[in-house]
Amino acid sequence: MSDDSNDEHATLPLRSQAGSRDEPELEEAFDRIIAEGRDRLGRPLLPLVATGVLGGVDVAVGVLAYLVVKHETGQPRLAAAAFTIGFIALLLARSELFTENFLVPVTALASGSGSWPRLLRLWLVTLAANLAGGFVMAGMIVVALPGLRDTAATTGDHYATLGVSWASLFLAVLAGAVITLMTRMQHATNDMGVKVVAAVAMPFLLVGGQLFHSVLDSILMFAGLLGGMAHYSWADWALALAWSSLGNVVGGIGLVTSIRLLRVFHRVEEAQQESRGGTGRQPT
Repeated sequence: MSDDSNDEHATLPLRSQAGSRDEPELEEAFDRIIAEGRDRLGRPLLPLVATGVLGGVDVAVGVLAYLVVKHETGQPRLAAAAFTIGFIALLLARSELFTENFLVPVTALASGSGSWPRLLRLWLVTLAANLAGGFVMAGMIVVALPGLRDTAATTGDHYATLGVSWASLFLAVLAGAVITLMTRMQHATNDMGVKVVAAVAMPFLLVGGQLFHSVLDSILMFAGLLGGMAHYSWADWALALAWSSLGNVVGGIGLVTSIRLLRVFHRVEEAQQESRGGTGRQPT
């Protein structure tokens, strides 16, 4: 075998290790995700609570649109399209949902930024704040628009009675994967128009497919309970919240975040070295 051939084969491991260096879009998206992840993990408590409450309010606006359209037309798919207003609001108003905090902060943590206590704090505070904002909005919806109470109770009943099963778990896993994929799509570009497309397409799938989402479905159940027409209890809501949250985490981290980290594994290692004061990235 010639020397040139030997040289070519010797370089193959290096090329393999390079991974996404031949895909600059992945590199750029990784840098954006890391920078934002550091910010989220280091966010002070008051802004964190405020961002979470606003996230619940924004999604509840989408719930309002969903209930109005479903009540007036009886068409759940058309109502699902109307619901996407809530996720457009989330994007443009820069608020956040619990399920939007899988890809970004977990990637930052895996790269050596932040800590597990900071991540758990982010999740718990954001989830509680989302639910608080959604609860207040659900109460106002059923008081201001009492005609929507029956629609809210019927819709909430579907999620409150899913129970603990493989089917309901997988509905929650799919919901976590769908919203985390939306987050990844939005971080792949700086074009706001493209981000809006993701904010419409993925939430439509979430609601149109009746996937099991911890915050969205809680707001629907809140509306049914606060309207006094629900055939389920607060205990049913609490069980649904716990089960859907578990599935959302599994789907968001297990199906999307962890696998996508493998595509930029060399960058994760470099970021870890930088965080430990190592040599970091080599010039390209």
